[in-house]
Amino acid sequence: MSAKHSHRFVETYDGLVAFGFSRDVDEKSLMVYLQKFSDDGLLNILVPRLSDRELTELFDTISNLMRKYLSDKEYHKYFLKEETHSTPETEKHT
Repeated sequence: MSAKHSHRFVETYDGLVAFGFSRDVDEKSLMVYLQKFSDDGLLNILVPRLSDRELTELFDTISNLMRKYLSDKEYHKYFLKEETHSTPETEKHT
């Protein structure tokens, strides 16, 4: 079975990683940070050290961003990695 998740951007991006330089660099830098942040080794160290409040805040922030910017179909396809989902694409994830 092949892996459903990928983190290729961080492995191939060789540009500037900085914030506040330009929108393009900010977006790419955020992608690098998020992919590095989600590395299993780092998360195994970091997550147990987070307080209950920090766990909730981080979970809520990520959930709220997905709810705001992804349609229900996109949420199921790109986050849940489901092959098919019958909800119209224009409906927002709730």
